[in-house]
Amino acid sequence: MRSGAGRYQPSDGNAWRGPEVTCREGGRSTESGVVAAARFAARILLRLEDIVAPKHPPRFLKIVDDARTRVRETTVDDIKARLDRGDKFILVDVREETEFAQDHLPGAIHMGKGVIERDVEQKVPDLNAEMVLYCGGGFRSALAADNLQKMGYTNVISMDGGIRDWREKGYPLTKE
Repeated sequence: MRSGAGRYQPSDGNAWRGPEVTCREGGRSTESGVVAAARFAARILLRLEDIVAPKHPPRFLKIVDDARTRVRETTVDDIKARLDRGDKFILVDVREETEFAQDHLPGAIHMGKGVIERDVEQKVPDLNAEMVLYCGGGFRSALAADNLQKMGYTNVISMDGGIRDWREKGYPLTKE
């Protein structure tokens, strides 16, 4: 095994370039080509996460972390189980309107984070109504839940992981 730009050279002459290791079939390598390929794939996935998952600025993360100290959170799996059981609660998508139009959780209503404080009293007048808020990953929903609690809502929960985790688990989505 060598450090540097890795290269796997299979017996058929086709080469695979990886980030860290050089592996040769039947040669002096200590790692198999499969291991080298797995390492390379893991690095590619990490790079894709950096591209796909937004990197949030530190001051934004600081206010999210602060809000999370006051907000109840739940998991995607818990909400899926509750929906499957037919539990009664108000599911609120706080993403942008264009995101909601693309797809959302079945039964969700839309009140974007930018207007939820203005619109919630008309749509949900009961301060004790159970509301589960979600967004893309759980940050905006935590901030919105914190504000609703400041407005007097007593049963607000943020779904950590948001629609991103919901989608990754293959749970149903709708456009209706």
